[in-house]
This record gives sequence, C-alpha cells and structure tokens, in this order.
Amino acid sequence: MDKKFFDQINIGITVCDREGKIIYMNEKSKDIFKDYGDIIGESLLDCHPEPAKSKLKNLMEKEEQNVYTIEKNGIKKLIFQSPFYIDGEYSGFYELSLEIPSQIKNFNRNKE
Repeated sequence: MDKKFFDQINIGITVCDREGKIIYMNEKSKDIFKDYGDIIGESLLDCHPEPAKSKLKNLMEKEEQNVYTIEKNGIKKLIFQSPFYIDGEYSGFYELSLEIPSQIKNFNRNKE
C-alpha cells in the first residue's frame, strides 16, 4: 500500500524504532506535533513530559500495549500505543491518535 494513503487519513500515525527514534509520521501526526518542528529522526521520548516519558519508556522495554483517551482544548482523542514486530522480532513502537466525539455511541454486539 502506498504511504500516500496514510497521509490522507484523519488519524495521527507515529512510528519509532526499537530505540525510540521516530522513523515515520503521517501528515496528521506532523500536524499534531508541529510545535516540536521536524522530529523525524529524533527520540520519541523527548516529545513526552514526565511522567508520560517514563511510562512510554517502560511500555517499550516491556513491549506492552497502552490505550487511553485524552481531552485537550475541547478535543477528545483515543490514543493507541503498541509494539510492532517484523518477522517475529520486536522492531519498534507506534502510536495512533484518533479524534473522537465527546459523546460516543457504544453498541454491545453480544448476543443475549
């Protein structure tokens, strides 16, 4: 799939290697982090204040997933952080940042 697809979707995608160096950002991610300037090649950890920085470092070391919501300037987001693997080997970490409505429907698909 062409990377241009990822530049057109309204989800911020940031990818770092196993050491935490940012190796990819789509256009939405670049917009989210525009105050930091061009940070491709920089440490992802330097973009996070404490205690988030230590938490992210720990997640990367333990290869654990982290999912949560935040609200800033009236915009609510779902943040999805997860390790990724290539040929079964831990290769880095990615973050998806997706804006969501302040009130969101939840559909229970369990059959009762």
